[in-house]
This record gives sequence, structure tokens and C-alpha cells, in this order.
Amino acid sequence: MSDIQTLVDMGFPKDKAERALQVTGNKGVEAAMEWLLAHADEDIPSSSGSSDAVTLQSSSEQPSTASTTETAETVAADASPQMAKSLKCDECGKLFKSQDEVEFHAAKTQHSSFSESTEEKKPLTEEEKKAQLALLEEKMKRKRQEREENEKKEALERERLRIKSGKDMLEARRKLEEQEMKKVMDQRRREKMEEKEARERVKAQIEADKAARRAKQSGEQISPPMPTSTVSSSVESTVTKPVTPKSYTNTRIQIRMLDGSALVETFDAKEQLAAVRLFVQLKLGANPAPFGFMTNFPKKVFGSEDYEVPLDKLGLVPSAVLIVTKTP
Repeated sequence: MSDIQTLVDMGFPKDKAERALQVTGNKGVEAAMEWLLAHADEDIPSSSGSSDAVTLQSSSEQPSTASTTETAETVAADASPQMAKSLKCDECGKLFKSQDEVEFHAAKTQHSSFSESTEEKKPLTEEEKKAQLALLEEKMKRKRQEREENEKKEALERERLRIKSGKDMLEARRKLEEQEMKKVMDQRRREKMEEKEARERVKAQIEADKAARRAKQSGEQISPPMPTSTVSSSVESTVTKPVTPKSYTNTRIQIRMLDGSALVETFDAKEQLAAVRLFVQLKLGANPAPFGFMTNFPKKVFGSEDYEVPLDKLGLVPSAVLIVTKTP
């Protein structure tokens, strides 16, 4: 809000507010308000008023005769009772010195009946000036308090929205990590079940071969014997042939930082360990301190030659935990 609008809202006419700011050098509302209160009983000079004053002054400087003086006094005496000295509100009886004051009063009170009056608006006394000044200062103080309260409310609302947004992001990240961890656990469970079933099949085949050999040695035929070559080859292929490990295309790696926090990211199984190192460097920001990687189970410290080795060759597939370590 501009200084002129503030003064108008306080009840001062717009032309007087503009004059007060101009006279006080635009030093603010308080300086202009003090000037307005000090000159409350004065009229603002206009262009027409200035020309009339000059005309009257030039006329007064010319020599006049006694008859001219008497004639002027007579005319002034006859005209003075008819001269309007103020404007009056017919509804509340309040006097005004200018049209701007009348317009402001009409806009504020919705009064619409005004007339010219020969009564002169009395200037404000010192007590009235002080009372009006105190009233205006109180009004400004209330406006400042309202503005500060609104600013505090807006700041609190912004902070609430910021905290809510942060909580939502953390909750979404937590749910995503839980889903990823659940996938890893399900995958490990399936792998264990497959390995268990394979071991049981191998064990059952071995027991069947043993029973067949015992029956053959005792001369009993419980079931049609299998050819020796077929049995031996079957047993050999079942016992000696290792279970083909399942191939993985991705690996989920949890990285434990030096400050205790943890990062979880999925990498391609064929990516090199250097890709994990680059990921950590980006998270640490520009010019991070030198660091390395190690694992606890089994314990291994990765050297510079390991950064060019794929993750699946380092035993970090389908999941692994890497611990960030300081390097000298």
C-alpha cells in the first residue's frame, strides 16, 4: 500500500496527503501525518487561489480614495452574510472545508445530503490534535500487528507444507525400499527351495541306486534292473553334476556410509565395481575424501584392481552389502 493511500485511509483528503508528502520530502507516513495535523486548519493553495491572491495583492498596493474604500467595505459587508465558509452534512451536521473531505465523508458514512454553510469550521485545538494523532497511531499500530500476524500465519503454513512434503517423500522412499527388500527376500527363498528340492532328488536317486545294488547282490528282483551303464551314468550325472546356478541380470546393493546412513541402489550384474564407486561419489558431492569398499561376510577389502571387475565376478550378485571405508 502506498503512503498516499495509507493517509487517505486514515481520513485525510488525497490532495492534502499529496501536499504533505511533497512538503516533508516523502519521508514517510508519520512525517506527513504530523504536518497534516499541524496544518489542519489551513487550506491547500491551488492555481486559481494563487492568481486571486496576486490580483488582490496588486489591488491593495494601488492608491485608493476614501470613497472607494467605503464602497468596498459596504459591498463586503453586504456580501459577507451570503458567503459560504464551509460545507455541511445535513444528516449529521458535520462541517467540512473542502470538496475532498465531503467526498471522503460520503464514501465512509453513505451520507448523501450536503449544503453550503456560513459557519466556519473551527481549527483543531492542541488537545484535539494530540487525540487525533494518538488515534491515528493506534490505527497504524493495529494495522502493523495485523500484517505481522498474517505474515506469521503464512510462514507457519509454508513450514507445515514443507514438513508434510518431506514426510511424504520419506514415507514413499521407505515403502519403495521395503518393496525392493521383499523382492530380494522372495527371490532368496525361491532359490533355497530350488536347491533343497535338487538335493532331495539327488538323495532319492542315490538311495534307489543303493537298493538296486543290494537287490542284485542278494539275487532278488524287486523291479526290472536298469542297465549298469545307465544306472552309473545316471548316478554320476546326478551326483557329480553341480546344480546350475541361476543367472541374474541385476543386483541390489546396500551401501553403508561413514556417517551411519545407508544407500540402496540396483546395478546391472555385468557392471564393474567402479560404477558403484561413481554412484557414491555423486552422492557425496564435489571433491569427496578418498574412500574404499569392504564386505563383512565374507570379509574382504576391495583393492584398486577390483574396480574393473564385474559385480557378478566379485560375488556381489543377486544382493550384497558394501561398507564404505576411509583410505589414506
